[in-house]
Amino acid sequence: MKTESEVPGHAQRAAAAQAAAQQWVPIRKLAERHRPRVLQHLQALQGHERYLRFGYAANDHQIEQYVSRLDFGRDEIFGIFNRRLELVAMAHLAHLDTTGEHGGQAEFGVSVSAHARGRGWGSRLFALCMVHARNRGVYTLLIHALAENTAMLRIARKAGAEVGFDGPDAVARVLLPPQDLASQVEALVEQQVADFDYGLKRHARRFDHWLNLWGGVGTLPDLGDAAVSQATRHARSRDRGTVPPV
Repeated sequence: MKTESEVPGHAQRAAAAQAAAQQWVPIRKLAERHRPRVLQHLQALQGHERYLRFGYAANDHQIEQYVSRLDFGRDEIFGIFNRRLELVAMAHLAHLDTTGEHGGQAEFGVSVSAHARGRGWGSRLFALCMVHARNRGVYTLLIHALAENTAMLRIARKAGAEVGFDGPDAVARVLLPPQDLASQVEALVEQQVADFDYGLKRHARRFDHWLNLWGGVGTLPDLGDAAVSQATRHARSRDRGTVPPV
């Protein structure tokens, strides 16, 4: 009789359940139009944070090169936005061209802004990437990290990863179960909820901007219908120039 730990996929489901028990936050799949936001997020990382994320102390130019090479068509990149539509956490699920003993492979990388840490968002991103990797036929998820990156290795071990060390470097391998209906539905629902949440934040930001434009103008009825209509058109014109695209 098999124990729970010997049942295929048990570690992944346990990790996903634990991540869900932490603070839930919508995770949105990023597209080409989000490339500037990705660059801004990564360049905001400080020296040691960059060292842990990239394995070396990447400078701004090296980060810019990395972002310019991101393939949004081949890979999958996910992000968490705050209410100001700033990208505060992101994960890169790089689908590798080679296939190994266990089938397709993908590599996981994650970064979280300093002020957004301690909320379990790294675990949330990892759990979602496991779901999407399964749905793309990936059977082995790789995590290359520095041996001192204990937070990343802890996330991998909770998912049942086998971790090997080579000097200062570590490689974690997570064997994933095949995709099923549950994994497909989970990915679909997650994306729909994230898109809805992003739309709410975008419209809330537009509304805040509109209120700021009206600040100090006075009571709207005293302006007259023509003045209100003109001011509204002016606000919308300025609004379109300041709010980033979805």
